[in-house]
This record gives sequence, structure tokens and C-alpha cells, in this order.
Amino acid sequence: MRWVTYRGEDGERTGVLDGEVIHACAPGVTLLELIRLGPDGLRETGERVLKAPSATVRADEVVLRAPIPRPPSIRDSLGFLEHMRNCLAATGRSRTLDDTWYRIPAFYFACPATVLGPYDDAPMAPGSVCQDFELEIAAIIGTAAADLSVEQAEQAIIGYTIFNDWSARDLQAQEGVLAIGQAKGKDSGVTLGPYLVTPDELEPYRRDGRLSLHATAIVNDVIIGTGSTEAMDWSFGEIISYASRGVMLEPGDVFGSGTVPTCTLLEHLDPALSQPFPGWLSDSDVVTLQVQGLGEVRQTVRASAPPIPLAERPRPQTS
Repeated sequence: MRWVTYRGEDGERTGVLDGEVIHACAPGVTLLELIRLGPDGLRETGERVLKAPSATVRADEVVLRAPIPRPPSIRDSLGFLEHMRNCLAATGRSRTLDDTWYRIPAFYFACPATVLGPYDDAPMAPGSVCQDFELEIAAIIGTAAADLSVEQAEQAIIGYTIFNDWSARDLQAQEGVLAIGQAKGKDSGVTLGPYLVTPDELEPYRRDGRLSLHATAIVNDVIIGTGSTEAMDWSFGEIISYASRGVMLEPGDVFGSGTVPTCTLLEHLDPALSQPFPGWLSDSDVVTLQVQGLGEVRQTVRASAPPIPLAERPRPQTS
């Protein structure tokens, strides 16, 4: 099933998308509440709604929001190591990764308050002149659990969606000097959508048990990069299992795959890539991300007001 959250004339609603028609749940029901029922509860609810919807509406007559507009948490991982190698090469460093990258699936926490819908305008990070996008896939879990095995973690996934990790590369580089994690370089937005697709819908795209979804990133109708989830070095099961160590995960928690290699602007600073660097994003640029089986998100970049300045701190005097 393809689950959506949308805003229509009667407010925000949840429903199942069948073709181009949304079959709505009763008013007030949220997708997060349904996810908490677990896979069986979500499926049974969907079957009832398809047979006897509270209302029906065409998808092009409403505004699609993120499937979960405010997730309990968002963890973005780095499941594609080739993306990291490409970023190192693009910034003049060796493509050789430290051994730690092969031992643990790195992740950071993103901000649930900045979630954007699939067609919302995307604000640039205040003060940034190096705005970027990153095409990813997200897995959403439907189980409250801790200390999951890889197999249990895979079974905990209740759906998938497209994930755009908007990134301000200049702010990210500045904050990287502090070596304490991601901050304002990643705060301008996280796009989720256009819908949550349940795992059974994606069975035709599995190869040897792994998802094989083709992905394409486009800026102003020019293809920037393409790739596939088959290239993931760390599976979603491994990412979620690692994140669950000693931590209770919650239904609705979102896990980003990390960037599909070449599906971001930063990597194209490397002249070795076939697609040349087109320049950083600016006001009115249109970013379209397409993932097989998961649909498409299409957003217009918008300039933001300058940041409110902070007073500089004097350096301590040394003798």
C-alpha cells in the first residue's frame, strides 16, 4: 500500500493512495497512530479504508505533506561508502577510507522540526552560498524495540519513502572543524515523500533479499546523477540494528540510507565524474528526485533571510 498524509479543504487527513485517488481515513487519524498498530494493524486498516473510505479525493486536488510530518526521530546514515569516497576526492583528499567506516554504519540525528513535504518550497540555509541536496531512501520502522539483530531490524521496517538531505556545504565545512557532529549545515530541511510504501509493494524490486531501486537526481531538468540501492555497503537492517544498541526505537522513527553516489552536487566538484559541477543551488532552482517504486519529489529552492549575527568572542591572550 501507499500511504499519504495530505491537506485538503477539510484539513489534514491520512489515506491510502490507489492509482490517483486517495481513500481517506476518518478525520483526526494520523499515519503515525496507524504505524503504532504495527504491520498487521496498518494493513488491516488500509484494507478497510479501501473498501469503505471516509472520503475520496484525487491526489492532484490536494497538497501532499510528508507521510509523517513530525517523526519521533530522524537518523541519517552513510550506507553508501562510495559517496564518502567521492566527497573526499571532490575536496582534494585521498579516496581511502579509515577502517572505522567498515566497522560501523555512521549516522547522525536530523531535526524532525524541519521536515518538508514532497512539493514544498525548500528554504536555503541562512547565510549559506553552497546549498546542496542529497538523494536518499528512508526506511521507517513500525516496532518499539531495542537491541535488534540485523534480521529483526529488517522485519521492523514498516515502509519506505524518498529522503532529501538538504545540506549547506559551507556551513557544514565550518562546523566540521569542531568535530562534534552535524549542526546548522543540515538544519535547512529534510524532505520525506511523496508517500510511505509498505515492504510488500517493493517485493518485485528485491534481488537476493536486498532492495534494488533505481534512483535519479535532476536539477532544472538536467540529470545530475543516477544510482541504485544495490550499491549500499550497509543494509537498512545493519543500520537499524546498530542504532538500536541499548536504545529503545519508536514506531515512526526514520532512517536515511545515506546519499546514492553521484546524486548530490558536492561529488561533482571532482572533474573525474562525467557530469560536470553545475554550481550550487540558488533561488528558483528546481530539484527533482525519482526513486523506482517510491515515486518522485519535486521542490523549488527559495532564498532565506540573512542570519541574525552573533558577537565575535575575543581570543584569549597568550604569553
